[in-house]
Amino acid sequence: MGILMRIIVVVAIQCCLADQALAKPLVVGGDRDYPPYEFIDKQGKPAGYNVELTRAIGEVMGLQVEFRLGGWSEQLSDLKAGRIDLLQGISWSEPRAASIDFTPPHTIVNHAIFARKETPAVSTLTDLQGKRVTLHRDGIMHEQLTAMGYGKNLVPTPTPADALRLLAAGECDYAVVAMVPGMYIIREYKLTNLVPVARSIASQRYGYGVRKGNAELLARFTEGLAILKKTGQYDTIHAKWLGVLEPAKPTWQEALKAAAILATPLIVVLGGTVLWSYSLRRKVTQRTASLSSALEELRLNQQQLVQADKMAALGILVSGVAHEINNPNGLILLNMPILKEVYADASELLEERYQQQGDFDLGGLPYSRMRQELPHLLDEMHDGAKRIKRIVEDLKDFARRDDRATQEEIDLNEVAQTAVRLVERSLRTATDRFEASYAEQLPPVWGNRQRIEQVLVNLLLNACQALPDSSRGISLTTFCDPAGPSVGLTLRDEGSGIAPEHLARLTDPFFTTKRESGGTGLGLSVSSGIVKEHGGSLNFDSTPGQGTIVTLLLPSVTENLTND
Repeated sequence: MGILMRIIVVVAIQCCLADQALAKPLVVGGDRDYPPYEFIDKQGKPAGYNVELTRAIGEVMGLQVEFRLGGWSEQLSDLKAGRIDLLQGISWSEPRAASIDFTPPHTIVNHAIFARKETPAVSTLTDLQGKRVTLHRDGIMHEQLTAMGYGKNLVPTPTPADALRLLAAGECDYAVVAMVPGMYIIREYKLTNLVPVARSIASQRYGYGVRKGNAELLARFTEGLAILKKTGQYDTIHAKWLGVLEPAKPTWQEALKAAAILATPLIVVLGGTVLWSYSLRRKVTQRTASLSSALEELRLNQQQLVQADKMAALGILVSGVAHEINNPNGLILLNMPILKEVYADASELLEERYQQQGDFDLGGLPYSRMRQELPHLLDEMHDGAKRIKRIVEDLKDFARRDDRATQEEIDLNEVAQTAVRLVERSLRTATDRFEASYAEQLPPVWGNRQRIEQVLVNLLLNACQALPDSSRGISLTTFCDPAGPSVGLTLRDEGSGIAPEHLARLTDPFFTTKRESGGTGLGLSVSSGIVKEHGGSLNFDSTPGQGTIVTLLLPSVTENLTND
């Protein structure tokens, strides 16, 4: 009995020493009213995507965390003053990076412009000039709009919910709020007179932030985030709060905890020691086995961010490259007609020599052959140079930034042909049977050429990805609907089709059936928003196993004039 008591005392001392070794809890700050990312729930406890992600990182890294949610402005000040250790959700910006170090982003936050239903729609931040705009105080969009010189017209509020209430009450013209929290708040508080009028006006990298120079804490949270992504726990948390919501299932740890409460004190002490030792061994084993792969994934994520920055600069580089290609190509286009005239003038002399002296070599080949081939060679060279010029112009148009969203009369046939040229390589790879039929004398439509082209490129790429093999076909048809009168385009693919339960959600933000292959669920959502801004419609009809039909309808200029 004496030996057993000694063992119990030793075990209890070990547990106390283990608890002391965990050091004091990390103070984690966040916004008290930024659902579903972070907020105080009805029971007065921290909840949301950021909170659950932070708890999971604390568990996998062996860290104790203490949440301290409050007003965003105060939280930002507390981090810089050292009163909290880190912020669990903060968007990156260059001014902030001067005093804050950031982990790789754990998600992307898209911001939108909200307005009352009767308010004229806007499409870009530039359209907000001279308008009273309410937004989240000291948030990333407050910082960006202030830098754009809109400070005197901005009405900052403590929370996004306050900003949307102010807008609903008619005290401001527009509100700039993150898309997901904005829709969440509108639904929760029944602000039924508010709608998003411009989606995805800005996409911000959203992750953890620590005081400048706190490299150790930054490295631990970066490592913990990489491990969660590798084990799949990150995907579960992301899907729960930002994807399809599912009721949380009790974990085996919770069941074990409930059982331990009912056990005797001796079993609690011994069982806790065994579980702690087992958990520690498992974590050490997992970390040892997966550390190299987790670090490799972190390196790949950093490379992807660098690649994203490179792609952002591609539009600028295309103009320079196009200039370098167009210069020599312009000389070819200029000189080819002259060469054709030279050959036409010289052909009489060459033909006379051929009649008098018989066949002779011209350019290393018999003249009897060259007299047939040379005109075709010159025509092919001229046509090839014109094709180079057309492709370069298409790339320049597609890569050009269009902040002003210029509206003009556009020919849907021309836009469709340009989109086909841009994805021609993808079409050739995906199918051996691509057909395009363009209706004659289509009425023009009123809109932004580049944005409609973006929609068609996205639809064509989706059709290519839907084909299981190259024997399946894709067909594109333009038409005029006199009942509208509208101008339309139909895109048919013989792919795998879409399940009936997914059809109604195709244009919902973040909904995708291709998440495992990198899909974000934003392509069709953005395309649908563009089409609606143009007063049109985008409809889907699909039969699983047989393919999908997408119908795009846009009002013609004739219809717009009649409505005006």
